[in-house]
Formats: sequence, structure tokens, C-alpha cells
Amino acid sequence: MHTLQAIKDRRSVKHFDQDYVLSDEEERILMDAIRKSPTSFNIQNWRILIVKDPAQRKKLREAAWGQAQVEEASHLFIFCADLKAWDKDPHRYWEEAPKDVQDYLVPKIQSFYAPHDCMQRDEAMRSIGIASQSMMLAAKSMGYDTCPMIGFDPDDVAKIINLPDDHVIGLIVTVGKAAKPPRSKGGYIPDEEVFFTDSF
Repeated sequence: MHTLQAIKDRRSVKHFDQDYVLSDEEERILMDAIRKSPTSFNIQNWRILIVKDPAQRKKLREAAWGQAQVEEASHLFIFCADLKAWDKDPHRYWEEAPKDVQDYLVPKIQSFYAPHDCMQRDEAMRSIGIASQSMMLAAKSMGYDTCPMIGFDPDDVAKIINLPDDHVIGLIVTVGKAAKPPRSKGGYIPDEEVFFTDSF
């Protein structure tokens, strides 16, 4: 499927075919789409938990206010990020680059993020957003449906998945085959409220 068609066709599906399971190869393709997503300074700060255990999925459904897609979908990805990825052996992000590039960029990573906790969280959410959209479009191009979710108790989910203290949860994305068509679109606000030229 063409990328623009995938963007147009992707919808948030709430009910999935419980009998349909993506293959290991298809899972790997989705993982690769995530890995190819850009991150600032190439810090690759996303940390993705793929939840397969039915008992774990049941607990997560409770934390997600009973939403059926948590258990029904073939795959459930929890998109998290390591807030301190910038400070964890940062030279490894550029180890294949020429030395002059390494010498310039690696120190910049530290100076850019160290003084700004807010920037660290903002960067995490940017990375999660880009990566999750990459995966959802890849899934749609493969004929699958998705549902990005923020409808859950983040503290409960953090406990269930044993989230490290220096990580943050961005969203949950379910992937599979739709069992029911999505609801009709709610509509779009006018372009003039969204797009501007040169300044507001």
C-alpha cells in the first residue's frame, strides 16, 4: 500500500478478531519500522514492551478501563521511553560515524539534555509519537488495523509492567485484524485553524 493511502485509511479500531495472530516475521517488520524512526541525536530513547501473556493482558485491560482491544488484538505494544538514554554511554549512538562527527556530537548530547528535565521528557514524547506512527502506518500498509490508546491509568500500567523509575509511558498501541469497522470520523476543524504561514 502506498504511504499516502495508509495515512488516509488508518483508523482507530476498537474490536479485533481474537483468532488472528500476526506472524513472527510480521512482528519483526513492525519492530523494524520502529527502529527506523528518527530520534534527536540518534539517542534511540524508545523502549517498547510487547505484551503477549494473556494474564498480563487481562491485568492491563483492567488498568485500561475495560477496553476490549487490550485483550482482543493480536499484538499489544506499550510505547515507553528512557528519560536518561542521553546519559547512558552516549558514544554508542555514534560509534559508526567518523571520529570528527563523534567528537562534535557526543559532547553536545550531554550539554543539550543535562540541564533540562523538561526537555528530557519532551524528547521522550516526541520520540514515542514518531515511532508509534511509523509502526501504525507500517501495520496499515500490511493490511492490519491499530488503535493508539491513552485511555489507561499510567500508574497502574507502570506497576503491572514493572516500569523502571527513569522511564515514562507514552501510549499503548494494539495491532491486529478488525472484527468490526471503526466508527465514522468525527470531522475536521477548518484548515485556517490549523495551518499558518510565517507567523500566527
